[in-house]
Amino acid sequence: MSLVTGARIERIVILTGAGVSAESGLNTFRDAGGLWEGLDPMDIATPQAFARDPALVYRFYNARRNQLAQVQPNAAHRALARLQAQFPGEVFLVTQNVDDLHERGGSPQVCHMHGELRRVLCGVCRAGAAAREDYDARSRCAQCGESGGLRPDVVWFGEIPYHMQVIGAQLARCDLFVAVGTSGVVYPAAGFVREARAAGALTVEVNPELSEVTGCFHQQRRGPATREVAVLVEELLGS
Repeated sequence: MSLVTGARIERIVILTGAGVSAESGLNTFRDAGGLWEGLDPMDIATPQAFARDPALVYRFYNARRNQLAQVQPNAAHRALARLQAQFPGEVFLVTQNVDDLHERGGSPQVCHMHGELRRVLCGVCRAGAAAREDYDARSRCAQCGESGGLRPDVVWFGEIPYHMQVIGAQLARCDLFVAVGTSGVVYPAAGFVREARAAGALTVEVNPELSEVTGCFHQQRRGPATREVAVLVEELLGS
């Protein structure tokens, strides 16, 4: 399968989701029963959960961050980095993932719409900083010196994702939109394909199975990201 013949592609927007990181072995701390320490992780990733039991939330996110040291970027991460480096036009990479595998895979630009596990945000002064070690309610903000205000710099359920104006501007001017490893369930990311199509872009989904928005794409490529992204990148660079 190849891209639409004659399509002029100069500006590309790529959205990546959990499926890309999963191929590196990055899990979401769900066992076979879908629980983490007896709780649904989606019940932990909320402002209400943090207010109710901050120690639990700190433990969850410290564990997720520490797991990053046990996984490595895969072929999909490296292929996207290659596309960014070698494509003669523009390639804007936006991810729903909060890991750093794109950066470690060589990508020079990554827009983290849901934040980053390896960063903390101070609820007192709103300063962000790198999270190089475990932190909790006793940890002090490097900027204001206050303790008890640090939280993971990630977007929780019920919060507004980061960089939405920048992402919207990129979608409005792209010629090609590619979604890789996304479920099409979480908004506003699930609506990006419709925004890109409304702007006249060709849209391609790369996923091992159907997503909730598969029908919105011009083209679907079934299979693992580690294989299909590499093929797509070869096509784009060859054209």
